[in-house]
Amino acid sequence: MTEDEKRERALKARKFYRAEQEAGFADASPVHTPQTSHPAYRLAFRDTDFLLREELRPVRFQLELLKPEMLLEEAGVGSTLVMYGSARIPPPEAVETALAGAKDLPEDERKIVESLAAKAKYYREAYDLARLVSEKSIIEDGQRQFVVCSGGGPSIMEAANKGASDAGAESIGLNIVLPHEQAPNPYVTPYLSFQFHYFALRKMHFLIRARAVAVFPGGFGTLDEFLELLTLIQTGKMKPIPVLLFGKDFWSRVINFDALCEEGTVSRKDLDLFRWCETAEEAWGHISAFYGINAPDRPEF
Repeated sequence: MTEDEKRERALKARKFYRAEQEAGFADASPVHTPQTSHPAYRLAFRDTDFLLREELRPVRFQLELLKPEMLLEEAGVGSTLVMYGSARIPPPEAVETALAGAKDLPEDERKIVESLAAKAKYYREAYDLARLVSEKSIIEDGQRQFVVCSGGGPSIMEAANKGASDAGAESIGLNIVLPHEQAPNPYVTPYLSFQFHYFALRKMHFLIRARAVAVFPGGFGTLDEFLELLTLIQTGKMKPIPVLLFGKDFWSRVINFDALCEEGTVSRKDLDLFRWCETAEEAWGHISAFYGINAPDRPEF
């Protein structure tokens, strides 16, 4: 069957050509005139300059929402374990070098290095949790459950993806374009590695499939993600899920939860929206208890 015959058959079957076929026709056109060479003549969906115009922001929102959603659905990802945390905490094996390099720094800078080094244990716990959950290989309704999902970057995010990788499992990375250099860590599964322009759409994708969220010590980004998650559950915009807060000493200094209750701006029961954790085993215990995993009549997800 010739290519023309294939096209004719496809046309009869579909009534119209697929977009990629039309794009191929446009590429194959031998006509080169001032009109066909002008940007105005480009197919709109292939015209990057047009898609990047200010007026096309709503279309870019839709594309950024749709692309990861479609690819995750095609990958059979039913639910995720989302892991938030700092991009600055060193892995345990880098602590000795970091401390040695900090000896001659000014005192305030040295203390910062020492403080971050002391949090290296959370890199290990993030790794252990991701590996533990990934080794469970829970499948339900033909879809993979509790697939590890991180922000795709270094430190705690890297620990999450590395733990899944070492368990022989795939994992997701949701990176964000930043003014300074930023790239996915090497443990993210390549076809589940996404890049976002809009923080809002990235945060939405973190939670669309989330069945549990582990929050480790972090900065503004982690705070933003954690507090938005609590707000969504508190206001009833999102169904309750296990929210696992690692590092009670850290978070109690950063956020005075008791003061919020004493001031009346949150209710004491709102503090039940999350669970304190220090180890991966504690976190999995909360998750498995919440969903009745390993129970004889556990609920559907």
